[in-house]
Amino acid sequence: MLGPDKVRQGFFGQEINLTTYNLCRINMFLHDVNYEKFDIAHGDTLTDPAHWDDEPFEAIVSNPPYSIKWAGDANPLLINDPRFAPAGVLAPKSKADLAFTMHILSWLATSGTAAIVEFPGVLYRGGAEQKIRQYLIDNNYVDAVIQLPPDLFFGTTIATCIIVLKKSKHDNATLFIDASAEFVRSGNKNKLTDANQQKVLGAYTARQDVAHFARLVDNGDIAANGYNIAVSSYVEQEDTRKAVDIRALNADIARIVARQAELRMQIDAIVADLEGGEA
Repeated sequence: MLGPDKVRQGFFGQEINLTTYNLCRINMFLHDVNYEKFDIAHGDTLTDPAHWDDEPFEAIVSNPPYSIKWAGDANPLLINDPRFAPAGVLAPKSKADLAFTMHILSWLATSGTAAIVEFPGVLYRGGAEQKIRQYLIDNNYVDAVIQLPPDLFFGTTIATCIIVLKKSKHDNATLFIDASAEFVRSGNKNKLTDANQQKVLGAYTARQDVAHFARLVDNGDIAANGYNIAVSSYVEQEDTRKAVDIRALNADIARIVARQAELRMQIDAIVADLEGGEA
């Protein structure tokens, strides 16, 4: 955790929902962050971004709304916006997820790290989103993709994911972590415990293959796979099914059938005896 004492320039953010914006500001005070140490703006991040003079930022965390509508190519100015122009294409009008991703990447410092909670569809959908993923992978901006468990967040039960972005990496590869089973049930929601979090953080830090949990994949292999960055495409799930000896199973079935036939004969004999007695 960074903690307010380790943040030099302060905390910056933007939120379009007025209630959430005010809650964010209240949270700053609740966490002992003084007024002069934060600048939370109210407005539309995609079409009216704040903090042009404050960025780039060294640490960015974001949980943008999932697959909301935005102007997209209906606004001819957006394709020339320096945040979106590098990808050569805009996120679909009906799915703004990767528009937020491109905005965050633009605001990220060369030595910084961004972690974005994403709707899982952005990992594999085609069209403009595939082209944006191509831009991110070809330029080696995706540091890791972490698959989260379902039912973690209030308001949705879907299994979301985290995309970690960096502009300065030491390899030309992407780390995939399958944390879909790293949770405990708490009340009516799933929860990442400290142990679950440490397991994910350990795998992220080590950046090495872990059977059924983590895999470091060369970006060339991702390109060959159509720039699909879904974790399930690279981390093989453990097969927990029990092996069945088919010969032993057939032998058991044969014994059951034979025993069934024997019991049927005994029942028929008893019935015949009863019928004979009644006569």
